[in-house]
Amino acid sequence: MSASKLDAVYRSILLTKFFTKGWGKPENLRRLFEFRKVVSNREECFKLVERDYPVTITKEQNVAEGKLLEGYFTSPLEKHLPGIVPEIAQKAHFQALLPTKWPDKDCKPVCLHLAGTGDHFYWRRRNLMVKPLLKEAGIGGIILENPFYGLRKPIDQIRSSLHNVSDIFVMGGCLILESLVLFHWCERNGLGPLGVTGLSMGGHMASLAATNWPKPLVLVPCLSWSTASAVFLQGVMAHSINWDLLEDQYLSDGEYREKLSKMVTIVDEAFLAGKKFARTYSQNMEKNVQTATQTKTSDNVGNNSNKNLDITYKENKNESENTEKVIDVTKTVLDSNKIVKNANRTELENQIENLNEELKKLLEEGKINQALYEKLISNKKFELDPQDIEDINKLTENKLKEMLLKCKVELRNEETLLSETLTHTKESNDMTEQRSMGTSNITADNTNVPTLKAPEKNELIPEADKSKSWNITDFTSDIWANLPFFKPSGKKIDIGKIHWRDREALQFMRGIMDECTHLSNFSVPFDTSLIIAVCAQHDAYVPRDDVGTLEEIWPGAEVRYVDAGHVSAYLLHQSLFRSCIIEAFERSKKRWKDGKHID
Repeated sequence: MSASKLDAVYRSILLTKFFTKGWGKPENLRRLFEFRKVVSNREECFKLVERDYPVTITKEQNVAEGKLLEGYFTSPLEKHLPGIVPEIAQKAHFQALLPTKWPDKDCKPVCLHLAGTGDHFYWRRRNLMVKPLLKEAGIGGIILENPFYGLRKPIDQIRSSLHNVSDIFVMGGCLILESLVLFHWCERNGLGPLGVTGLSMGGHMASLAATNWPKPLVLVPCLSWSTASAVFLQGVMAHSINWDLLEDQYLSDGEYREKLSKMVTIVDEAFLAGKKFARTYSQNMEKNVQTATQTKTSDNVGNNSNKNLDITYKENKNESENTEKVIDVTKTVLDSNKIVKNANRTELENQIENLNEELKKLLEEGKINQALYEKLISNKKFELDPQDIEDINKLTENKLKEMLLKCKVELRNEETLLSETLTHTKESNDMTEQRSMGTSNITADNTNVPTLKAPEKNELIPEADKSKSWNITDFTSDIWANLPFFKPSGKKIDIGKIHWRDREALQFMRGIMDECTHLSNFSVPFDTSLIIAVCAQHDAYVPRDDVGTLEEIWPGAEVRYVDAGHVSAYLLHQSLFRSCIIEAFERSKKRWKDGKHID
């Protein structure tokens, strides 16, 4: 999925910064994490809001489009978590626009519209969504003001800049319960069928709200996905966060690191890793079995069962038939001397060759001396002299630095992968051979398979002293700080270059976002056939890679895509969003009779 450049440019010119005061009070986060376990259960959450929850209507007037109502009520979250909602945000303000005369007196469809990021007050949603839906399809609309926005915005908050990470969870908790209040209010006034929608953040909040209504409910989330973690860690919004501040706060206060981090779970990590392993393992098994079968077929029938078994990789037809790369699984020897220059090679081998070419260019250009050049391409352990360190620090080739780092990591990873593959292949083939030849015991010289060493010529990890070699655990704590010859950049966290797995504070952010916003942590909506999600194929605000899909989390839900980025979809496809809402309500109307849904 290619990301929209317009999204990145648009985000870069906005002044809004998020979480400028840090994570929020540890005690507030703890209470929110515990409360999430309640609201994620539909039966328990539904009990938190009474059917006759008090709602006050302050204004009622006829306008050109229909009847306009305004009102308010106290957010139920303040009742259940006292003191966690800012005082000014405790009063939930809303506006409703309903037709003066319903086309069908027994069917009065109403859709709740939740605000996206930066959508303050009512004007935008009223004119872009509610009025057109009322005119085109006779669907009434309710516009709920978000906590921390519009009339509910704290005095010291600038624009949409939420002060704390915890504020986004307070916002979500408020909207989930406040949506229940408004659904109850609609039912008391004979309105229905009901639905909920929103764009961007509003779409995700709508998804959360829909999980806790125990009846069929139209849901049309637009430009959102299954979790907010990817938005703040992988999307363009990640650049609007002061990560250095969050990391300093996280490391300096033991409450975050020692207690709160143990209360959250990264949802997709184990799930997607398991899927990838299963897919890769299945492919490797099929390949190994096919190779073993071919090798066995080529052997003579009278061969002895203890004969060494070779797996031979043949070159392409264009290569010499005598040129081979042989892996003998009983001797576990990689004969790299037989690899010709043009043979099919791994990406790592190509990368090492490119690295050596880059180093050679630097030598020819006089940027490094001969001694340093020989150290860097050598497979032996080496020490850097002060002059060597000075020379490397003068380099401006960031790509070269990245290649050096990547090669060291990938070499160790490939050694492990090849070793595990050979071990598994050997055991699989030994068992196949034994079954074929009628034997039941594995020969002793096949039981232990040492780690396969990478080609000696290109090895960058010194074998002599692995306790002083770089390894992956060093890099995950700080990608550059452990490299003695690279000077720090001054900025500790550059989210554009560092993956969230590389820093503990970023992992904590991923965990708390998944804990409180991942849809798999909440109940599945009552009727997923009434869900139509609309996503942008090139969305740079809401990345969809490495997170669970809506189709997997909500079986039966429909997902549609527009060929656009986040910003362009918002600007150009409002009519599509409305048409999806209308279509979903038409589905709901077919099962609506006498003021309620029928099975």
